[in-house]
Amino acid sequence: MLRFFLVFLFIQLTLFGVNMLSWVQLHLVLPWTALLARACAAVVTTFDATAAAAGKVLWNTQTGFGVSIEPGCNGIEACIVLFAAIVAFPERGRHKLIGLLAGFVAVQGLNVVRVISLYYLGQWNTQVFNFAHEYLWQALIMLDVLIVWLLWVRAGAKAQAPAQNTADLVEAPPAAV
Repeated sequence: MLRFFLVFLFIQLTLFGVNMLSWVQLHLVLPWTALLARACAAVVTTFDATAAAAGKVLWNTQTGFGVSIEPGCNGIEACIVLFAAIVAFPERGRHKLIGLLAGFVAVQGLNVVRVISLYYLGQWNTQVFNFAHEYLWQALIMLDVLIVWLLWVRAGAKAQAPAQNTADLVEAPPAAV
């Protein structure tokens, strides 16, 4: 357990440090955030033609209201926490890769829902927007990280259980008749 915790912390510190480098921000984070804004606009425009994306902003072309997707709101930090937990956990490499990919999709999928909901909440009620942005969605995104990680751990344990049961059958001495 101590090994997991120390590796988890080390990986987080390393990835958060790398995330703060100006080159990474310029060439990875900002393009990712702009892609996220475009993805959100694409989803919204399927039922609301007034949405558009400009850089990292999802905005309403009629009202001018927009939400700017800032650091901490693009899902990267949540993915860093999830990735650190998956990599630090003692598990097979293939299962880790599946967890990293599925976890990324789960976190970013929920983040799209988050950005779109904040886009509409901000147009409806500023106080509700502020509460949802500062408290509700922060907690829900991290809860998503925890649930995805726990489901991933559970799936790994279930995958290992049949293999262990088979090994027990092979190693068990024959019963006396």
